[in-house]
Amino acid sequence: MIDWVPLRTGARPVPSPMATPLVWAAASGGALVLVALLNALIGPDRPSPALVALSLLSVVLGLCARFTAAPGTAVLCWLFLNGFAIPPAGTLSWAGHRDTIWLACLLTAALLGTALARLRHARAAYRRVTAGVTDATDTGS
Repeated sequence: MIDWVPLRTGARPVPSPMATPLVWAAASGGALVLVALLNALIGPDRPSPALVALSLLSVVLGLCARFTAAPGTAVLCWLFLNGFAIPPAGTLSWAGHRDTIWLACLLTAALLGTALARLRHARAAYRRVTAGVTDATDTGS
């Protein structure tokens, strides 16, 4: 029979992700700053660079978030993209095909960042656990 035992005796094998409200607050603030900066530098009539920048923000936020934070992160980034990166500024609209693609792109970016972080943490935890096992079984012969 397998007995599952938590591995919390030393360093935690996998770090805990940030709380979802903190990730969403960072998404709101980061999206606001990015869209304002891009509007000042290149103008509000070019949503493609804003979409790329917000997708990168979603990936970065996904690196420290839970999977459950990804949909909210994508929606918050999309709200700033739709509301302030395309004219008329400050007005939300829904252009079926375009906004569906934008939401899918932002959601994919957030999920990709989270998946990459989980894989990286799992790989590091596996190395720590297997290194501890090989050190314990190595008798110095």
